[in-house]
This record gives sequence, C-alpha cells and structure tokens, in this order.
Amino acid sequence: MLKTLLAATALAAVSMAGLPAFAQDADTVVATVNGETITLGQLIAMRQGLDEQATQGLPDAAVWDLMLDQMIRQTAVAQVASKDISKRDQIGLEIERRAYLAGSALEKVAGAEPTDAELKTAYDQIFGGETEPKVEFNAAHILVKTKEEAEAIAKQVKEGGDFGAIAAEKSTDPGSGPNKGDLGWFQPEQMVQPFADAVKTLKKDEISEPVETQFGWHVIKLIDQREVTPPKLEEVREQLVIQIRRDKVQAEIEKRVTEAKVEKTEGLSPELLGKTELLEE
Repeated sequence: MLKTLLAATALAAVSMAGLPAFAQDADTVVATVNGETITLGQLIAMRQGLDEQATQGLPDAAVWDLMLDQMIRQTAVAQVASKDISKRDQIGLEIERRAYLAGSALEKVAGAEPTDAELKTAYDQIFGGETEPKVEFNAAHILVKTKEEAEAIAKQVKEGGDFGAIAAEKSTDPGSGPNKGDLGWFQPEQMVQPFADAVKTLKKDEISEPVETQFGWHVIKLIDQREVTPPKLEEVREQLVIQIRRDKVQAEIEKRVTEAKVEKTEGLSPELLGKTELLEE
C-alpha cells in the first residue's frame, strides 16, 4: 500500500511539472496534428532556442503549454503550405538546412573551452609577452600624393589653418580623412616606420614636416600620448576566449573550404540576381 501511494505521488509530481510520466526519449510523441507527430525532442530543441527572458518567472507547466500550442499552430499551418511548395519554398528550405548544419558544426568547434596553453599563446600574440608600460600615440594626418601638396598643407596648418577641416577636404586616406584625419590610439609598431619615427619626435599639438611612406606624403599632428601597461592574462581572459573561439571557427571554415572540391560555373552574369521571376517557376 505504501509503495503504491509513493508511486502515485511521484507520478502526480511529474505530471504537474508538465512532462508526461511515460516520456522516455526524444522520439516520445507529445501530440499529433492530422497524424503528424510532435515529439519531446522537438519541444526541447525549441526551448533551447528561446530567449531565457521570454520564459523567465513562468512555471514549467506554463512554458510547456505555450510551446506545445505554438508547435501545434505551426504544424497545422505548415501542413497547408506543404501541399503547394513553390520553387522559392524549396530553395528557402535548402538554404535553412545548410545554414543550420553549418551553424551546428561550427558551434561544436567553438564550444570547447580553451586550454591554458591556448590562452597563453593568444595573450602573447596580442601583447607580445610584454609586461612593461608602452607608449601609445593619438595622432591625425593628412595624406596627399605629392611632396609639394604636403608642404603647402603643412604651411597652411602652421599658419592657423584648421587641421581637421583640411584633412576632411584634402586627405586621400578614406579611413581617417572623413574623421578629420584622426587615426585614434596606436603604438608605433602598428605604423610604417617613417610615419612612426616622425610621430615619436612630435610634442602635443605639434605639426610635422611632410613625411614620405609607400602610401604617399603625410602631414602629421600629434594629439596626445600616454603610457599603458599591458593587462594581466586574467583581466582579459574573457576577451581571449572569444578571440580563440572566433579563430577556431575561422580556421575550421578555411579548412573545410580548402578540402572541398569547388567548381564555379563561368559565364554567368551578376545581373541574373535581379531575375526574381525565376523563383516563381
């Protein structure tokens, strides 16, 4: 009698949680729609894809009912659409299939926790194993093609011309020109040597003489400089983990593409992308 009572209590507890007491595996059927099954595995996968905030504070039974109702509605509508699948639908389903499988494969690659050795290697690559303070510079520049142009600009600025306005108007550097020539903060080794050497000689707000590099002629203004101490590994662990995982994913993509036999059809015009009527056939 006691055993029967305990079993009944356990059965009720499971049922109250919203999970059928007989559920055994991912293939367990939780509902059917016109004979098409909805399984426990499908609901679990659906739950994993939900934003936690969407179900925060809801009891399991309520979440179960909401998801099952959504799955039933989705299935009923999909059954109608499946009777008349267009070329666009077929293509869309195939794109979704590839995207899901690729995402799943890359998620496994990125999911592994980086080892201490990997973290140390990534740290050294970014910070060069340095522990001493380094000098960073914040500078702006105006890049032009000829020395004569650079000399004229340097003269104009030193006579009171607005450096930022001149940079926005005349600099050929598409990255910094529209931003008044501002290059942001950088360390000398990030720049080509003639440029870096010139920056090191400048005082705050000083304008350089024209400097030649392989990119052209530069007129440089030192905005500011500062000393920075590289952070300890533990201070940037999270960023390193993200970078390592990103690098692993990129390496996996490159590996798979390199190993794949890729054959591109030649002679097709990019203008074909506009022929949306091909999807209606």
